[in-house]
Amino acid sequence: MNAKETPTAPEPGLRERKKLRTLRTIRREAYRLFAAQGYEATTVDQIADAAEVSPSTFFRYFPTKEDVVLDDEYDPALVEALRSRPPGEPIIESIRHALTDSLGRLLAADHDELLLRTRLGFTDPAIRARSWDELQRSQDVVAAVISERTGRDPEDLDVHCAAAALIAVSTAVVRHWVQRDGKVDLIALYDRQFALLAEGLRF
Repeated sequence: MNAKETPTAPEPGLRERKKLRTLRTIRREAYRLFAAQGYEATTVDQIADAAEVSPSTFFRYFPTKEDVVLDDEYDPALVEALRSRPPGEPIIESIRHALTDSLGRLLAADHDELLLRTRLGFTDPAIRARSWDELQRSQDVVAAVISERTGRDPEDLDVHCAAAALIAVSTAVVRHWVQRDGKVDLIALYDRQFALLAEGLRF
């Protein structure tokens, strides 16, 4: 195998595919109900019934109703996209391209769901209270990839401050997008703001 080649991940087995299908069904039905009757008015029992699973099955996938909103596949998608960027590319460019590429696919597939879950993250008290921990986790994920790509110490404060800056810009961009009801070009917003950030942040 060429040193630059990445091993192909094995295809998930039948059991894993069924679990993923169930998770996505629960999430899809939850968001359908959130959109129709509001987050607070929607119960776990209603979500489970709509997804044709038992409440106990719901809780095997999502420990709380808030986790339907907070638990997502975005960080792994971003890490995968980052690791596919060319070696030696400035980290801000790698992150800008990785984020906009992966986000573009998510927007194409789930624009309305992404808008709803993001709005809930800013407006619902219970979700907002837990969002801080999720932001810290995302910051740590980005810091780990920056460390990996640049060879810097994972505990380097520069690395963590760079990750914090990227997460802060991302949060501001997404808030702007939500406040405009998702009717502005999110990818263009990220491109502009990351370009401005790159003027003062280089690795």
